[in-house]
Amino acid sequence: MTDKPELTKLKPIVDDKEAKGVIRKPMREEDPRERARKRTEQVRQHRDGVDLDTVDRFHIDPRIIPDGWTYEWKRKTIYNQEDPAYQVRLASAGWEPVPASRHPELMPIGNFSTIERDGMILMEAPKELTDEARDVELRRARNQVRAKESQLGSTPEGTMTRDDPRVKPSIKKGYEPMPVPKD
Repeated sequence: MTDKPELTKLKPIVDDKEAKGVIRKPMREEDPRERARKRTEQVRQHRDGVDLDTVDRFHIDPRIIPDGWTYEWKRKTIYNQEDPAYQVRLASAGWEPVPASRHPELMPIGNFSTIERDGMILMEAPKELTDEARDVELRRARNQVRAKESQLGSTPEGTMTRDDPRVKPSIKKGYEPMPVPKD
């Protein structure tokens, strides 16, 4: 004799009804019409009376952006293709996806990890880094304008200068409406 219990005396792990394929029905089935009514109410509360034809899908209320941070929509895919090199550049510049759990009102009801729309993803970066990048962009733009102004005023080697008022370029800086030709 051995001290091991006999296999025939062990209780089965699966109930006889489950083993025979009998599946227990839920205690109370929800009426599909009632479930549809509840879902309709959820969607209407989420939309909050917004006309979906005229709303800017990419508008982010500035009041929801945490202090010291900047939100921007960044490209995630083009024709459903991701660009990993671009994502690496964004990460090295300090951009990270905004978690959907922080702003559930920006996503439909369900489980979503990031906030995405039409191939774009909402990302955040520290405001200080964003301000530095904008300063660099502004400097580059101004340098490009100065270089073009310089090119307009100069002439090729061995030709006459453009000092004469009749040939001197006239550069205006300002904002004014452009005349629209009437064809």
